Parts: sequence; C-alpha cells; structure tokens
Amino acid sequence: MGVKNQKVTSKFAIYNGDCCEVLPSFPDNSVGFSLFSPPFADLYSYSDDERDMSNSSSYEEFFEHFRFLAVELNRVMMPGRIVAIHCMDLPTFKSRDEVIGLRDFPGDIVKLFQDVGFTYHSRHCIWKDPLIAATRTKAIGLAHKKIVKDSALCRMGIPDYIVAFRKEVENTIPIKHIEALIEYHGERDVPANLSQYEGWKGSQAKNKRSHWIWQQYASPVWFDIRATNVLSYRRGREPDDQKHICPLQLDVIERCMMLWSTKSDTFLTPFMGVGSEVYVAVKNHRKAIGIELKSSYYRQTLRNLKSLREDPRFT
Repeated sequence: MGVKNQKVTSKFAIYNGDCCEVLPSFPDNSVGFSLFSPPFADLYSYSDDERDMSNSSSYEEFFEHFRFLAVELNRVMMPGRIVAIHCMDLPTFKSRDEVIGLRDFPGDIVKLFQDVGFTYHSRHCIWKDPLIAATRTKAIGLAHKKIVKDSALCRMGIPDYIVAFRKEVENTIPIKHIEALIEYHGERDVPANLSQYEGWKGSQAKNKRSHWIWQQYASPVWFDIRATNVLSYRRGREPDDQKHICPLQLDVIERCMMLWSTKSDTFLTPFMGVGSEVYVAVKNHRKAIGIELKSSYYRQTLRNLKSLREDPRFT
C-alpha cells in the first residue's frame, strides 16, 4: 500500500500514505460515510510529493488524478450512503490564467462524481466574512477601492460548500434518530423556551427543540458556523511550508456526521489533514479511517487523537 506509518486501534485506523494507493485494499461496500476537503486543484501546494494531487501541473490534470479516488469511493461506499466534499469556487489570476475571475470547482466535482456513478444529493453554502477574506487574500475584487475606481471588477466573498453525493442503491441500514436531534453545533443560542424539550419522552415528532435544530441544519446557507472552532493545527506546519493549513470547522463536521452517519458506521476521510474529521467521528462513536500523505499532518493527527483519548468525556 506504500504506507510510511500507521496507527490502528479498536476505534480508529490512520495511515500516512497516498489515498489512491491505500483505498484499493479496502473491501467493497464497507464505508458508511465519507467527508473530506480535497486539495483545491492547484490553488495551494501542500507538499513536494509527486503523488500529492495539489502538485498537478494543471486543473485538468488534477481531475485526472481525482477520478481515481472517485471511482474507489464509489466501490467502498455502502449502498445508499453519502460522500460529502468540502470545496469552493476557485479564483483565477491574470498572471497564470490570463483572466481575473472564478472557476466553478464545485460544479466540476459534481460532473466527475456523477460520471463515476454517484447521484448529486445536496449542496450547503457556508457563509464566510468578506472582510476577513479581503484582509487574508488581498483579492482585488474585495477591495473597497475598487468600488471607488471601477466596481465592475468587484465580486462577492467566496463561500465554502459542502457538496454531497449518494451511492445510488437502496440504503439497507437506515440512519435513524430515535431521540430526535439532541445537540446543536453552531454560534447561535438555542431559544430558552425550548429547554423544556431536553430529554423529551413524548412523540419525537413534537419535539420542538429538535425542530429548531433541524431548521438550522436544513437551511441551504449555514450562517452560524464558528469559523475559529477548529482543531489544533500549527504544529502540523513544517518550517519550509509556504502555504496555509486550513482545517475544516468542527461545527461543519459535527452536522454532516449527524445527518449522514450512524454509530454502527465506519467513517472514511481520504484527505485526513490534521485529523479533524477522524476526531469528530471517534468522539461520536464511529469507527474512523483516515489517510494522509503528509507526515507532519499525520503526526499532528496523532496528537489531536491523543488529546481526545485523554478527555474523560469521550473515553
């Protein structure tokens, strides 16, 4: 499998290797849910490894590489289950692309996954603060001076998306919520008048607290994600790294985990990063599998999982 390192326990298995080399060893129809943030084509480069998809020489080459993973995901997913992908529209640059604009990266992912046999299931838009984005990226389209000079070049902030796909066979193991929705993950406060429904023993169809949580999660735009609610990641950065590490927010992972998996599932993330998705899966009593090519990210995942194992709430 070309694995440089691994850690296998009764609760998780994580591998320091290339997902395209590791996944073929997994059995068919064995994964209940998969969530990941792939490299955003050639926007960022995470390592010098030639197997790293972020090192593709072109946008088209990235998708040739990504197709291998999509095919394997269709094979290993259980019937009727979901693969959820974190992505965004990608900026184009005059120096590289000859034009300043946006590329529909989520749309191209949809086309690819439909092509290998998945059904396009849903898309959630995750709001991001345009002022923070302008400060961080120095994007000309977000600069206020463009309003003054020529607002034809102004654009909106680029949101994140969770694009979900379903393996189009009947789901034989339903994802049930017998006690309805109990936990809310986000920056809002659950209305105080709904506290009477905590531990509700009546018909869960009438659990108004669960209804409120569901309304937040079912919204096509998630305005209430806490941008800084992420795992520790700074020690995963190597001294010569020039690009950022941007772990997926835990609120997003918690919601997806609740919506599309159950405690009996095996969870998979083929781009583990610093272990955010594996961390949430283990915390929620799923058996988690993570694959990560970059050794420093793999080591940071071990540290994050160690902190979880030492937390008495989750032992």
